[in-house]
Amino acid sequence: MLSDTLQRRLESIPVLSKQGKRINGLSRIMTAPKLWLQAYEDIAPNRGATTRGVSSDTLDGFSLERLTKIIDQVSNGTHRFSPVRRVLIPKANGKTRPLGIPTASDKLVQSVVKIILERIYEPVFSPKSYGFRRGCSCHDALLDIKHHWTGVKWLIDIDVVSFFDNIDHRVLLALLSRKIEDKRFLRLINNMLKAGYMEDWKFSATYSGTPQGGVVSPILANIYLHELDQFLIQKKSQFNKGERRVENPQYQRLTQRIYQRRRRAEKLLSEGREGDAQVILTSVRCLEEERSVMPSKDGMDPGYKRLMFCRYADDFLIGVIGSRDEAREIMREVTAFLSEILHLEASQEKSKISKATDGTIFLGYTVRAITDSRIRRTKLGRRVVRSRDPAGRIHLLVPPERLVRFNQRNGYGDLGRLKAIHRRHLVDSSLLEIVLAYNAEMRGAGQLLPSGLLCEVQPTQAVVPLGNQPAQNAGLQITPFRKSGGSSS
Repeated sequence: MLSDTLQRRLESIPVLSKQGKRINGLSRIMTAPKLWLQAYEDIAPNRGATTRGVSSDTLDGFSLERLTKIIDQVSNGTHRFSPVRRVLIPKANGKTRPLGIPTASDKLVQSVVKIILERIYEPVFSPKSYGFRRGCSCHDALLDIKHHWTGVKWLIDIDVVSFFDNIDHRVLLALLSRKIEDKRFLRLINNMLKAGYMEDWKFSATYSGTPQGGVVSPILANIYLHELDQFLIQKKSQFNKGERRVENPQYQRLTQRIYQRRRRAEKLLSEGREGDAQVILTSVRCLEEERSVMPSKDGMDPGYKRLMFCRYADDFLIGVIGSRDEAREIMREVTAFLSEILHLEASQEKSKISKATDGTIFLGYTVRAITDSRIRRTKLGRRVVRSRDPAGRIHLLVPPERLVRFNQRNGYGDLGRLKAIHRRHLVDSSLLEIVLAYNAEMRGAGQLLPSGLLCEVQPTQAVVPLGNQPAQNAGLQITPFRKSGGSSS
């Protein structure tokens, strides 16, 4: 736990940040040993905690004496960041991604800086930013799009070229200085960015970018792209127009005729003229069928415009309700902002504007608007009410190539011909082991599939085998459940 004084100081930082005030005294906060212990607790459980950087030191067996030495070096300004060890991680498309691994001491310093930066910036980050934030995930970003982007006509997908490698240090430090008044703290971050990297034991200086794999790199990336969020929020307030779409006159006329005929049928039924009432109700059903394929509002109403966006780190998607020319203008303005203000380049090949009905890939899913409206029948009292989903509802679909890769990775067989093959490593397994193995794989598939039922195995009773005898009637209960998180029907 942190001391009361430090805790109060840390709790006051978000309040001051929301008020737009610059924060100072951060260098003094960094001298508190309990803050460093909290930073150690944050990074020690990670799988990469014992991964070595350019030195043999790791977080394994970290001592208080060593921690005190690092605190003294940071407080008196003598701490020197070591270059990160660069390794190339293969990507699914055959390319590689550079990963920078800091030393154990640098990881700890970065973790303390991260804790302080989160206190400053988390209260002011946009709710449409989901990447590298506590309590946020890819599924949260996708569900936001699915639930709130109904009626979108155009999807703008802008791909930033090598974002982490092209972050401008001067721009980043200028953005940090807007919220932070402590020059020593900013100098510490600058030294961290300029530490360089080692690849095949050759040193290379870093003039731009933040190393992927660094503890503090994710929040620095969010701070950098927070300017883009602010720009899109301002653009949204200027672009949005109208409260509701105008009504479709033909739809309204049919609704009025249905209402009048139903009232007339109810009057005939009250008079005992059931035959005449059924004739009218038959015509009502015909009118309802005609209305069910007709939009209730004008989907291309020029008086109704909306701009929406969602960002996960450097992957961001913009939705537009408006004309294609307006979507082109928004894309041009966003590209110019990235180039002129943030010094980032948008890929001409990968950036595009797509019709919402055609869809685009975002965070591994195909985001697409479905125009077919499904008719629902709901019993309301003695009457059955017909309703339908709104046209243009966003659905999340799995690209076929992801399912093909999943099938190949698990060795299920030929997906194209739907021909399964035997899995020899499960031949000698028990029924329980086989079902549990498949359940684990199906939970993995549940991260891909937008909908569907999965099966979970739960033992209904504890049956312990005696000696070498197999468990008889192990009481397996296969319970279907629907996957949650980023799913779509």
